[in-house]
Amino acid sequence: MKATGIVRRIDDLGRVVIPKEIRRTMRIREGDPLEIFTDNEGGVIFKKYSPIGELASFAGQYADVLYKVSSCPVIICDRDSVITAAGVPKKEVLERRVTQMLEDLMERRAVYSKTGASGETLLFPVEGFDKAALAAAVIISSGDVCGAVVYLSDGREKATESEVKLVTAAANFLGKQMEE
Repeated sequence: MKATGIVRRIDDLGRVVIPKEIRRTMRIREGDPLEIFTDNEGGVIFKKYSPIGELASFAGQYADVLYKVSSCPVIICDRDSVITAAGVPKKEVLERRVTQMLEDLMERRAVYSKTGASGETLLFPVEGFDKAALAAAVIISSGDVCGAVVYLSDGREKATESEVKLVTAAANFLGKQMEE
């Protein structure tokens, strides 16, 4: 555990404010779920809760199937980092942060597809990883954005309609699984 030097008091309703600097650094947004832990020395630890992280094994199997069906590399991420991947070396992408570009796509609840148009802005979904997205769809569960399913470009100029439909179906299916 790392000390921050910041001290906050608990108010009469039992609330404590997490400082803006920490929220920004840890990418904690208004409405984000936090899991609360205690340690043996009397410490209280807040950890961002990832609903899709609970389905990591299942999501991994789904990513494997998507990769086998299309031969396109796949990543599945929560709102902050890559949870699972297929078709790319896992050690290169797992637990890496998603880019601001992918965060913006999730915030807009949009579907992305590479069109191959000249001057097109490519979507690079993972920080420090140079593969652009071919198609991406946002995972929504109970009305909340939980993550995204992304086909990574394998050198093709544009996404097919089938690939866009596959990532959209995968995102919708994972969203439904989290609701149960």
